Amino acid sequence: MSNFLGEFDCKLDDRNRLMIPANLMKQLPGADSEGLVVNRGFEKHLVIYTKKEWDIIVEDLSKLNQYEKRTREFIRYFTRGATHLTLDKLNRVVLSKVLMDYAGIKAEVILACQLNKIELWARDAYEDQMDSEPENFANLAEEVMGNKARRGDE
Repeated sequence: MSNFLGEFDCKLDDRNRLMIPANLMKQLPGADSEGLVVNRGFEKHLVIYTKKEWDIIVEDLSKLNQYEKRTREFIRYFTRGATHLTLDKLNRVVLSKVLMDYAGIKAEVILACQLNKIELWARDAYEDQMDSEPENFANLAEEVMGNKARRGDE
């Protein structure tokens, strides 16, 4: 499983091309040959996966019971707009207009690494999201992580 780190300010050029920053490219071995996959996020942003991570997700999805209506709906909405991204020689990818419109992306974006994926946000949407940090982040941490066994205690 990949583990990406960092937050990167980027700009799209007039052809909707996003240059992947050099420090992020170092964390994406094989991306130049295998490409990446971009998809809609659960909030109004996009998510970029390595091809390897996307294949793991698709394998998990294929194990779900597609005879159940809610499962079909989830798969349909989750994979809607998923697109293979090919990097050019300058480590740029072209984002589709449909996905950009979904996420409200214009020219300025933030790439925010989140464990095994990279979130791609319109700059203003990302700032709004981060400005709504819970009043007591420590309480949220306890609620989410409090019942987790400490490493080595399992």
